[in-house]
Amino acid sequence: MMAVKDLMQNPITISKNSKISDAITKMLVKNISRLIVVDEVNPIGIVTEKDIGLFLLQDKTDRKLVEIPISEIVKNLFLVDESTTVKDCANIMLDKQISSLVIGSNKKIQGIVTKTDLTKYFADNYPSARSVGEFMSTVYFWSYSNDPLFKVLAKMIDRKISRIILRNQNEKPEGILSFRDLFKIALNLGNEEVLEDNTLPDVSVIFSRKGFISESGFGGISTASQVMKGKIISVNYDDDLAEACKILLKNKINGVGVLSSRGTLVGILSKTDVMLAIATIT
Repeated sequence: MMAVKDLMQNPITISKNSKISDAITKMLVKNISRLIVVDEVNPIGIVTEKDIGLFLLQDKTDRKLVEIPISEIVKNLFLVDESTTVKDCANIMLDKQISSLVIGSNKKIQGIVTKTDLTKYFADNYPSARSVGEFMSTVYFWSYSNDPLFKVLAKMIDRKISRIILRNQNEKPEGILSFRDLFKIALNLGNEEVLEDNTLPDVSVIFSRKGFISESGFGGISTASQVMKGKIISVNYDDDLAEACKILLKNKINGVGVLSSRGTLVGILSKTDVMLAIATIT
């Protein structure tokens, strides 16, 4: 099986002295979900989109985004040697419940491999080898699209998930709400002194990021569908897994809905499920 050195990408880095606003901006501009944190040139940790989202929604301080150092949310790196096989990488990522591995040492980064890279690997190397139904997840989290935003985000925080399926009142899936949908709002409003609250007279919510989870703030006056950007994309239960991987890659998404022969949503296929497929290859 291919070694990870043939699959790794150049990592995008950010200084340990940066603020959360810097990290969010860089992720949005580069369309990525993680950054390697460096002390000058030496890698010291990693910060992900999910880490930022969970932190902002739970932080109780009154700091602006430009005041919060990313050092508060930096996580440890998981390092592997360049000779590590792709299958071993998949097993490590599944075991550690992480979405990327750094190739190199504590003093020098050679590259990074992510769930996206493993998904491309499977799409390129295992056509017609597995079906979607073999590896899809039948358990997934959802809310109604017209639910108040603060209720939906409370569920995401409680479950520690970075995206959630939204259904309409007819139980039909409408789309996916993710932390990235909130980031642009956080950048636009998260450094304002006040955010007007229209639900209670003479009351203002300080810092919009706190308003996301406030019943009397932004999260109370907005529904999940008003913030949702991504429409749900689906595949069929019996589809070729490699072809489903191509759909994930083409649309730059982390998961698709899985439909039965009757057209009902029966599960979700994510890049984590693809890693499980790689881990089972002999």
